[in-house]
Amino acid sequence: MNAPTDISMKNEDVLRVELEVFKQEHRDMDDAIRALQDTGTFNQITLQRLKKKKLRLKDQIARLEDRLLPDIIA
Repeated sequence: MNAPTDISMKNEDVLRVELEVFKQEHRDMDDAIRALQDTGTFNQITLQRLKKKKLRLKDQIARLEDRLLPDIIA
């Protein structure tokens, strides 16, 4: 039986590991985009796809950070 993938069902340790993985992927995506742009002969569609993937990673990072560090109203 597969474990649930819903973010609310995962324990904090798993969320922290996933957060670090997503952050590393985001940095890697930054490097890939920069390297592609530096070549000067890049495909615009490929660049757009990489940027969209990077944005999705950013959204996932934000959701995990919100889950791990909820806002505390004083």
